[in-house]
Amino acid sequence: MSTAGWVVIGAIVLIALWAIMIYNGLVGMRQRVSQAFADIDVQLKLRHDLIPNLIETVKGYATHERGTLEAVVQARNAAIAAQGPAQQAAAENMLSGALRQLFALSESYPDLKANTNFQQLQTELSDIENKIAASRRFFNSAVQEYNTGIEQFPAALFAASFGFSRREFFDLGEARTQLEQPPQVKF
Repeated sequence: MSTAGWVVIGAIVLIALWAIMIYNGLVGMRQRVSQAFADIDVQLKLRHDLIPNLIETVKGYATHERGTLEAVVQARNAAIAAQGPAQQAAAENMLSGALRQLFALSESYPDLKANTNFQQLQTELSDIENKIAASRRFFNSAVQEYNTGIEQFPAALFAASFGFSRREFFDLGEARTQLEQPPQVKF
């Protein structure tokens, strides 16, 4: 075989190795995105499991606030049923708003606010909310890295043909402004 033949074979091998390295890098980034989303799911499940205990504690003190309690239950059920980052983010935003209304109720009931079980549940929920926020940041960072990876040259040339597509961020979107406003307490 001539020198030119070996050069061509060497170039083909280098291109194949280069493509394999890019493909494996994209697979690794896709797996980080999936793992990060699973981390969010774990935290959200903890949050969803804590809410019934919180509602039962509040029921004993605020029996005539049935509408607020039902809103929390409905928001929790919607959050459990949500699929995908966009739907889950929207459902979780509704749930956060309902929980804010529930905690605003505690201001009206000093006995409830002083209840150690309620305080413990409120502390646990606050801790879970912090973990959810950290998980969302990690997920969004992984999505940003993945989306950048599939759009950069040379991976952009063949990423779509290998099934790599953009992922959605877990974003609060327009609901963020609603969540940052103080809850309204009505009597």
